[in-house]
Order: sequence, then structure tokens, then C-alpha cells
Amino acid sequence: MKQVEQQVDQDKAKKLAEKVAKGKKFDLNDMRDQLEQMQNMGGLSGLMDKLPGVGQIPDAVKQQVTGKEVPRMMAIIGSMTRRERRNPGLLNGSRRARIAGGSGTTPADVNRLLKQYQQMEKMMGKLGSGGMKGMMRGMKGMMGGGRGAMPFR
Repeated sequence: MKQVEQQVDQDKAKKLAEKVAKGKKFDLNDMRDQLEQMQNMGGLSGLMDKLPGVGQIPDAVKQQVTGKEVPRMMAIIGSMTRRERRNPGLLNGSRRARIAGGSGTTPADVNRLLKQYQQMEKMMGKLGSGGMKGMMRGMKGMMGGGRGAMPFR
């Protein structure tokens, strides 16, 4: 936990918290900042290694987290225009196809990223309106029924 605290950009985290508390919308630029911080900590697999109790997770699940997810997600966001990152509602089918081509991914990958974004946006909205309790409820709903689906394989 100490290592994670040291590597998180405290200024960016504080700005995001203030933005959410003021009721401003969480956008794809904010998501990209969060992904960059995850990447700085070694990506998803690096974060998993730092969490207590990861030794109890089956190896099959651990192998699904390859570390390629975060750079792929950042490439997708990087292929969007500034306007699209600020307003993801603009992303129709042709824009998604253009973004997929520009990022070297498929439209299905773009759709998965947008679904994750929507979940994060919902969680941030609950954090802004209901504080920590609202966020925890949002995370519980985000985890769903434990279907075990990984974002990118």
C-alpha cells in the first residue's frame, strides 16, 4: 500500500476528487489519467501482485491479466479527438470504427472500453453524490455477479 501511495500523483488525484465533488462529469481524459497512473504502478498485473490475498486467486484468472490491457485502453483513448474524450456520447458506429483502426484494435475493444468508462462514470457520480458509501455501492454493482469476464484477453 505504501508503494502505491508513493506512486500515485497526489495532485491529479486531488483535482479529480474536487471535480467529482463539484458534480462535474468524469470524462475519458480523467479515465486516461487513471490508466496512466495504473501503468506507472506496473499495470493491472503489477497492481494485482501488490494486493494482499492475490495468492488465493486461481492461476487461470491471474494469467488473463497480461499487462497489455492498460496500454491498449490508452491507445484507444488516444485515437479519439479531444471533443470525443470530453463527450463520449458522440461516439457513433463510424467514429468507433475510426478509433479502432487508429488504435490497432477492433470496434468490440472500443465498445468494451466505453462500457468500462460508463461503469467508472457511474461510480464517480455516486462518489460525488453519496461520498464513500455511494462509491462502495457503485463498486459492488460494478462487480456484478462475479462473472469473471476480463476486459481484454
